[in-house]
Amino acid sequence: MDLVIRDAAVIDGTATPSYRADVAVIDGRIAEIHREDSPGPRPTAARILDAGGLALSPGFIDMHAHSDLALLRDPDHSAKAAQGVTLEVLGQDGLSYAPVDDRTLAQVRRSISGWNGDGEDIDFDWRTVGGYLDRLDRQGIAVNAAYLIPQGTVRMYAVGWEDRPATGAELDRMRQLVDQGMREGAVGMSSGLTYTPGMYADDAELTALCRVVAAHGGYYCPHHRSYGAGALEAYEEMVRLTRSAGCALHLAHATMNFGVNEGRAPDLLALLDDALDAGADISLDTYPYTPGCTTLVAMLPSWASEGGPESVLARLADDATAARIRHDLEVTGSDGCHGVPIEWDTIEISGTGAPALAAYVGRTVAESARLRGEEPWVTARRLLVEDRLGTTILQHVGHEENVRQIMRHRVHTGGSDGILQGDKPHPRAYGTFPHYLGHYARELGILSLEECVAHLTSRPAARLRLADRGHVREGYRADLVLFDPETVAAGSTFEEPRALPSGIPHVLIDGRSVIEDGRRTQVLAGRSVRSAGAAAAGAR
Repeated sequence: MDLVIRDAAVIDGTATPSYRADVAVIDGRIAEIHREDSPGPRPTAARILDAGGLALSPGFIDMHAHSDLALLRDPDHSAKAAQGVTLEVLGQDGLSYAPVDDRTLAQVRRSISGWNGDGEDIDFDWRTVGGYLDRLDRQGIAVNAAYLIPQGTVRMYAVGWEDRPATGAELDRMRQLVDQGMREGAVGMSSGLTYTPGMYADDAELTALCRVVAAHGGYYCPHHRSYGAGALEAYEEMVRLTRSAGCALHLAHATMNFGVNEGRAPDLLALLDDALDAGADISLDTYPYTPGCTTLVAMLPSWASEGGPESVLARLADDATAARIRHDLEVTGSDGCHGVPIEWDTIEISGTGAPALAAYVGRTVAESARLRGEEPWVTARRLLVEDRLGTTILQHVGHEENVRQIMRHRVHTGGSDGILQGDKPHPRAYGTFPHYLGHYARELGILSLEECVAHLTSRPAARLRLADRGHVREGYRADLVLFDPETVAAGSTFEEPRALPSGIPHVLIDGRSVIEDGRRTQVLAGRSVRSAGAAAAGAR
């Protein structure tokens, strides 16, 4: 044996009670689980890690991550490794960096600079999904990574930024791109249906692409058309669409936000239960916080974003058009703001690309406007223009009881939706998984510890169709976390969002220590995790 973890309280991912055991590892896999009441000698190895009764669980799987460039930029990546995350799912919300051509790459880099930075420090030496996954493997990364084909990027590539139906030839091109990406290892497809240009796709287009995903055994992960006014209708649309396509559905950051949805989590859960009972294949992820996080430009109405970033800036520069944008935001309720009139005192600036605008960070748009003696829209417009659309925001519109009820659901999994950019990012990026374990399981009892671990490990592994991850089980990969159930807690707060968690002293990937005695090692044990079909075919 390479390693024996001695005297651990094994929480194996099945949601059953924990048990004491020694867990032995060889060649990156769990070779033996010797329970304390098992006959025969205990396993031995050159390296013994004394757990001393700490909980040992499978590594946590972040079902909604925005680390697409962070994994390449930051070999340390303690934001996730220190939480016990051993696998992240990238390519979220319909916008990422593969598949692209040179034109599309330049556009997507600009459009999501608020999520991932402008990428000037990255050598974009890939253009395909397989090329991106190869780059992760070639460079070496802190944690494992799976990838979703971003539907918005695919539409940008084949159609552009126009708000119109795709032609037959364009739809064929999109199907080809999705098929190629699935063959190269993607686990499914994502959408951002409140983001341009992905939101310009109609249901027929999305259904056609989902059929391609389903043919490869993947799943569809939509950020659907509304989390505010019309949220239930938007959820129902995704259920109906994927059932028509025969495709598995995973609902991204599934929540019910804004005042119109306070107390309406039971309505969502009833909709999902009815579909599940009728045979639908559905799962969802959430983060355990009430505020959301996105970019300021995402709040604008979709018509204002048609044509891409330069067209947005041109419209903002024109007083008459800017007045129309303001009316849609403040009076009508833009589709970018989920059909709800924007409340500027809920929009907190979390990061700016331009250093000269850093004084806005940590203040709401309304507060910043008061300090400047101007109306909130004037401040917001100034930020959008001077920051070249790179401003990130926290949107304080969630409801705690909705969060708690949804996380109890039988198909729930954990996802951070962690945007790592900005001077004051959302604390979920550094705290989601210990916050589940410490606050919601230990302190509030919303979930038992064993149930909580299952939500963060075996359930997401099942959605990803990973046959050797998500459980502490002989023959499985030794992606493991040792944590103290009595002290595990998120260190990150809204005031100190990059503080690391406590109570997670050891994290292993393939049996190699990524976190040791609470500190990040220099080990880069992560690699791309490709779909079962692509892995079997040796696709690269």
